[in-house]
Amino acid sequence: MAEAKHYDLIVIGGGPGGYVGAIRAAQMGLKVCCIERGKLGGVCLNWGCIPTKALLHNAELYMEAIRHGKEWGFMFAEGAVTVDWAKVIGRSRNIAGTLNGGIAFLFKKNKIDHVEGHAKIVNGKSSTAPCKVHVTKADSDYYHGTGGEKVAEITADKIIIATGAAPLELPFAKSNGTTILSSYDALTIAKQPKSMVIIGSGAIGMEFAYFFNAFGTKVTVVEMLDRILPNEDEDISAAAQRAFTKQGMEFRVGAMSTAIDKSSSGVKVTLAQASDKTKTEVIEAECALVAIGVKGRYEGLCDDKLGLRIEKNHIWTDFKDKKEPTYQTSVPGVYAIGDCIGPPWLAHVASEEAVACVERFQGHHTLGVDYASIPGCTYCNPQIASIGLTEKQAKEKGLKYKVGKYSLKSHGKAIAVSATEGLVKIIVSEPYGEILGAHIIGEDASELIGEMGLARRVEATIEDVISTVHAHPTMHEALHEAALATEGRAIHA
Repeated sequence: MAEAKHYDLIVIGGGPGGYVGAIRAAQMGLKVCCIERGKLGGVCLNWGCIPTKALLHNAELYMEAIRHGKEWGFMFAEGAVTVDWAKVIGRSRNIAGTLNGGIAFLFKKNKIDHVEGHAKIVNGKSSTAPCKVHVTKADSDYYHGTGGEKVAEITADKIIIATGAAPLELPFAKSNGTTILSSYDALTIAKQPKSMVIIGSGAIGMEFAYFFNAFGTKVTVVEMLDRILPNEDEDISAAAQRAFTKQGMEFRVGAMSTAIDKSSSGVKVTLAQASDKTKTEVIEAECALVAIGVKGRYEGLCDDKLGLRIEKNHIWTDFKDKKEPTYQTSVPGVYAIGDCIGPPWLAHVASEEAVACVERFQGHHTLGVDYASIPGCTYCNPQIASIGLTEKQAKEKGLKYKVGKYSLKSHGKAIAVSATEGLVKIIVSEPYGEILGAHIIGEDASELIGEMGLARRVEATIEDVISTVHAHPTMHEALHEAALATEGRAIHA
């Protein structure tokens, strides 16, 4: 076992929360160690945000060639556009590898020690002793394992847990990597399936649905609630279902899976109507992808005697109890941030929480995370992005509001790039014009939402957006038109 070392801070987990927190702490002069049992970058870089976007870009290029090639003057002989599936998947993995190496460089640059292995917290901070962590060799089951041979003992004044989350599984159908898939399995699937049932229509489910459907897999999406993308505004959900139905996807909303059984061709998925479980349907496919959500990853992380408080499958911290949370857990000296402490399960939230956590326990003033203004994005084509309240939420809160909508069908830039599917919807308060929420489906939605995020951050009114000159021709002009529409002044609607 390596000689024991003492640090100002140990960060457990090297994802977008952990590595950002480690770097910020090092910038502030702390001696930092990051323990990661897999590859630096965590789920986001290696199995989530980045590699999925690489796959989705491939899908977009393929769809553009198939759908618009002739229209744009690109002529393909019949059958000339073919797909090398191994290269499609391989490119995604290579990109993850490149960025993984980039984080290692940043650690070296900031003099952060990186220890590979599984961390177990055996002591919290006390007046007489620091926090203590045992590091064991990571076992082969990276996502569920709890370590093996002890390789190091490390102490620190403080610990940040940034271990992320793992996919939820159906209790009656555990992932097997071949016919029942998790999102991890889908990223490395060796052969493109001819048919797939995707259970869950949140961002993860819909992104994979778009990817596989684009390349010709027959995709059926199952959603227990009455519409797809149920966290989005109802108008956006409806527009998304219309757009993706046109692309060839099939949907079963208001339905839940009750069984997944083996069949000669792959799987038989039994569905029951959520409102009447006696009404059932069986769908056969080569495989089923389960995308029903995530839970915090904390198994084997703490000695039982420490009493780490767990609530609703996540590590408890003070972030929901305080206006300016410190992200302190129930164990003295131990903090937690990111997906392991619960929703919203977003990489950018984890990064911001990490910075706020470090700066606050170092006594610095920080504005922290504005949880009412977290942008959420789904990277299908058309893309979907939102921030703030949906119209339904504004109604439920009893707010007086008005709505501006603008369809991309008449939008110059959208027409120029053949991306007229979509709309922008802005919800503003009356009488002051506060921007309560913004919802976009369409080209570059994930980029456009930043304008609305900044507007909310600086407490701009809708008149401020209206009076801002937007360059022409751009997709950003769609926000301007929707803003004008809240006052009945839209020019191109």
